Amino acid sequence: MDKTIKVECYDYDNDGSHDLIGTFQTTMTKLKEASRNSPVEYECINEKKRQKKKSYKNSGVISVKHCEITVECTFLDYIMGGCQLNFTVGVDFTGSNGDPRSSDSLHYISPNGVNEYLTAIWSVGLVIQDYDTDKMFPAFGFGAQVPPQWQVSHEFPINFNPSNPYCNGIQGIIEAYRTCLPQIKLYGPTNFSPIINHVARFAAAATQQQTASQYFVLLIITDGVITDLDETRHAIVNASKLPMSIIIVGVGGADFSAMEFLDGDGGSLRSPSGEVAIRDIVQFVPFRQFQNAPKEALAQSVLAEIPQQVVGYFNTCKLLPPKNPAAK
Repeated sequence: MDKTIKVECYDYDNDGSHDLIGTFQTTMTKLKEASRNSPVEYECINEKKRQKKKSYKNSGVISVKHCEITVECTFLDYIMGGCQLNFTVGVDFTGSNGDPRSSDSLHYISPNGVNEYLTAIWSVGLVIQDYDTDKMFPAFGFGAQVPPQWQVSHEFPINFNPSNPYCNGIQGIIEAYRTCLPQIKLYGPTNFSPIINHVARFAAAATQQQTASQYFVLLIITDGVITDLDETRHAIVNASKLPMSIIIVGVGGADFSAMEFLDGDGGSLRSPSGEVAIRDIVQFVPFRQFQNAPKEALAQSVLAEIPQQVVGYFNTCKLLPPKNPAAK
């Protein structure tokens, strides 16, 4: 609190080329003394201007009327402090993937036991499972006809157990996928919104807690031909207000322009009604860009934005981890 700190004051520019007005030195103890009735004032000095002009006095006076110290936690602070990352997988079982028995299908399991869906689950899951203590992951399929009625479902548990859709570890998801595949009929349409809204309900329930105890990550693996784009936009805009992120891995060689649109990196995503997503929560990665790269490269790219999304959400909501680092 008594360590001397240097404060820099800039003239803000929209293009990021901010101009330095000047600097001053103080301590946190001194700043904390400031109040509306008794502000703490500092001369703002620009050294370059002072050296050029003999008559230079200052570049203005900074008047501090209130100073508040807030703790901004890092991603590791949240994880080490007891925040759980809840990982859910959504698998695209629509007809556009091709018949799983045919070798040109994206769901065809090769003689060495892999396909693009399985590789994506492994690559991302192996990293993210380390942030989930119980390692029990709900896994859902969408776009298939499922037994016994053979109705199309857009959020069916791939272990066929609606009361307990959890799989034991990433290996459990892989085994459930392999068991599920021969028992369903790939169909359509490709609707993302049901599974996004499903996870969002759990994320909404977590907001009742007073600490940053839970954050939800939904991994959707798809061949990219989306049918309910408007409903999905609406679902994502709603989910942006919740402790939740969405990762979309595109498999195959389809047109992924809709996925890139949902990613929102080119500007904020809007719902059909015009409501803007309050933060970017979608990360899209085309799997085939990483086909010949080490498997760590896919996970690194897919998970790159998760830490800042977790920190951004909890800091905005002013929520600290269950084990508060500020209490140290």
